Amino acid sequence: MKPDIHPEYHPVVFQDANTGDRFLTRSTATSDRTTEWEDGTTYPLVTVEISSASHPFWTGTQRIMDSAGQVEKFRRRYGTSPGRGGANGR
Repeated sequence: MKPDIHPEYHPVVFQDANTGDRFLTRSTATSDRTTEWEDGTTYPLVTVEISSASHPFWTGTQRIMDSAGQVEKFRRRYGTSPGRGGANGR
């Protein structure tokens, strides 16, 4: 690696803005805000909008799409029915 061209890689605390959960990791992210971690050391604090603590996929609250219901909704809206044909049913 070339010297003096890479950003500093240091410990940073990330905090989820929705849940308040915090985790300590290493990053090149910087912040003017700081926080005291569980070990008593002060680290830069970076607030994120979403993390694994609040993301629907990781929390199990992911919405399942009802594809059959969506097809019926489309047919009701545009007046098509299974027997009316279309491009293939001439």
